[in-house]
Order: sequence, then C-alpha cells, then structure tokens
Amino acid sequence: MKFGIQVNVYGVTWDEIARSINAMEAGPWHSLWFADHFFPPWGGPKGQRESEHRPAFEGYTMAAVAAGMTSKLRLGHLVLGNTYRNPALLAKMATSLDQASKGRFTLSLGAAWCEREHYGFGWKFPTMRERSDRFEEACKLIRTLFTTEGPIDFRGRYYWADQLQMSPGCYQKPHIPILVGGTGERRTLRTLAKYGDVMNLDGWAGQGVSLEIFRHKVEVLERHCERAGRDPAEIRRTILMPIVVGDDAAAQEEATSLMKRTGEGTMVGSRQQVVDGIGALIDEGVDEIMFGNIPTGNVEEIQRIEQEIVAAFD
Repeated sequence: MKFGIQVNVYGVTWDEIARSINAMEAGPWHSLWFADHFFPPWGGPKGQRESEHRPAFEGYTMAAVAAGMTSKLRLGHLVLGNTYRNPALLAKMATSLDQASKGRFTLSLGAAWCEREHYGFGWKFPTMRERSDRFEEACKLIRTLFTTEGPIDFRGRYYWADQLQMSPGCYQKPHIPILVGGTGERRTLRTLAKYGDVMNLDGWAGQGVSLEIFRHKVEVLERHCERAGRDPAEIRRTILMPIVVGDDAAAQEEATSLMKRTGEGTMVGSRQQVVDGIGALIDEGVDEIMFGNIPTGNVEEIQRIEQEIVAAFD
C-alpha cells in the first residue's frame, strides 16, 4: 500500500515546507503532492479577500524544487488547473521534470474552479461547460504528446499544435501517468476513462471519502470505460484523504470542524477507527492514499502518522 501527503503551501513559510519535504524523504512515504493556486483559495469570487495577502507558493515550482531535494518520493499536484497553463506547454514542463527526477513525476490535471483567482490574475473564467470541454481536449492533446515519438499536428476547438514533438520525451515508460482530478460523473470520469491513468477521489470536495462514495464513483468510471473501450484495471485508484487521528477532546473538536468542510466520510477518529476505515478502502481497490490536514512543517505530526497509521500497513 502506498501513502503520500499533500503538503500545504498556503499561509506557511518556505522553511516549513522544506521541513515537511525532508521529513517525508527520511520516512516511509511514497509520494509528495502540492495544490495549484496562486493565492489561498478561501475567499469568495468578489469579496472576502482577506486571505489573499497571505503567502501562497506556486505549486509547479514547488514540485521542481522538491525534485532536487529528494531521490525517492514521487511528485505531483492535487491538482493543476487546466486554464492556468497551455496544455502543450504543460506537457513540455512535465517531460522536463520527469527527466530531471528520473521518472518520479505524475501529471495531475483538473478543469479548474477558482473564479476569483482567474479574475485576480486577469484570466478569462469560462463557463463550467467550456472548462469541461477544454479539460477533455487538453487531456487528449497531452496524452497524444506523451505517447507519440515523432511530431504531431493537433487541431482542436481550443488548443492546437503544429509539428510538435516532446524532446526529451517521458522518462517513464510507457509515459508519465496522467491523474485526472475530480469525480464528476458525466464529464470528468468520462475524460478519465478516455485519457487518464489515475483516479483520485478528493476528500476536500465536500462529499467525503466513504467506502460507499468510492464504490459508486468506481462503478460510474467502469461504465465510462466500457463505452470508451478501455480496461478499467488500467486506471489506478487513489484518494486524497483529510485526516484527524485521536480520541481526546482536542482531536474531537478538530474532527467536528473538519467534517463540516469535507463531509461525513472523512477519516477521523481513534487510531483503530482510521486504520479500519483505510483497510476497508484498500480491500475495495484503493492503491494509494494521500493524507491532507497534516500541518506543514510539523515533523512530529508527520512521524506520528507514520507510526500510528502507515506502519499498520507494512
């Protein structure tokens, strides 16, 4: 079983981020993940912007820096926003980082959602339908670039490429894995079935990460795979899991607050409750869990989760 951590890059210092990276590299962790926002995405679209003056480190830069600090951790994002970067350029960035890290990069991409962030940086914020269309087209283009040895021509509605070739290409074979962010049942899981390699159930999305929710999303994905002529076994299943471990009063208060944001399926409770919950998800086919809600820079908490949770699955 594989475990990772989503290291928070908002409202923290670089030294705190570095402490988390170094602690994970020294521990039993498999993967390190960053988010992709340019200021803390907690304010509303046009108001409640008090959080925007707080520090926010750019996620792709953090992954590149982390690649130079580590030798075993896999690296990725949960997830990059498609509207923030041209997908052909992103493919070039991905193959460069994959080569530099000797095959430790996963390209994770979502349709993007933060309206305020687009306006703040002067970008167009398309409708949900257009963002979904752009996202599917971007995944098609990126997968084509990853899997084609020679130059390609690509003509889409939103993106195009003229005799474009990735050189160097992917270090990993057959190619860099593509994690499709989100589990929207009509569009996102269809895009995953057609162009993705990794499914991720996002525990911050407000629906929780219960066994029932996971099982339902997998069933929907399998139906899309059947229509797309894809073997669903080719797609790894992962979960971003906000976590609180403990049964004292402080832990219970934190757990209550967290579940108001994330849904009842979030993994909170005593060590045994969390271990049992994770075990049930593993039995259902989850290949990797990325923990969220571990304070950035808190080495003692990282090590506590290693000892109380990760060690139970050695």
